[in-house]
Amino acid sequence: MSSQQPTDEPVYDDRVYRSSMGVVSGVLLLALTAWLCGDAVVRGSGNTPWIALAAALCAVPLIVAFTIRPAVFANDDRMRVRNPFRIIELPWAAVDAVRSGYSAEVLAEGSKYQLWSVPVSLRERKKANRQRLRYEGLRDREGRSPGEKAKVPAEPMRASADRIVDELQRLAERGAERPGAQGSVRVHWSYEIIAPAVVGALLLIVLVATR
Repeated sequence: MSSQQPTDEPVYDDRVYRSSMGVVSGVLLLALTAWLCGDAVVRGSGNTPWIALAAALCAVPLIVAFTIRPAVFANDDRMRVRNPFRIIELPWAAVDAVRSGYSAEVLAEGSKYQLWSVPVSLRERKKANRQRLRYEGLRDREGRSPGEKAKVPAEPMRASADRIVDELQRLAERGAERPGAQGSVRVHWSYEIIAPAVVGALLLIVLVATR
């Protein structure tokens, strides 16, 4: 009789990737929206308070969707991409590649999904490329003094988006054969964001049209 070997391997906590600047911008925009709409509700007359409330109902979900909400969660089995209006679950076996060009994106099952929470900064990439060229030049120089050697970094600089994409690609390659990483891509629409934004937009159109 052969003893069965456990097939399930441990899955560690998700790594979370999000834009800190996006979160800060979202908080500031929410505060500005609350101040403007709150002032209109308190001081406005006629339909103005209702217009302000409808505008807030439309604007707040959109601000949250595009600034605070986007995130990428990754563990040894899968990646979950939370974009403004969708959540995409991608087992590593279904992922073809994670790459960054003008935007960070994942290719899976013939489709392409953007990673909203990993913004690509071309300016940061150019700066990193310049430093990498300088790094390679310093590494190739011979006869350097001890002081010059101390100035050479251990590794060349990488733009943050490129570094995250490289890390996700390594996770995909390492986890593709895991039993828990099998399956197909699943996409869920985020109706909790879409519904209030649509309702607020419709109310705003009606109130402005009948003003």
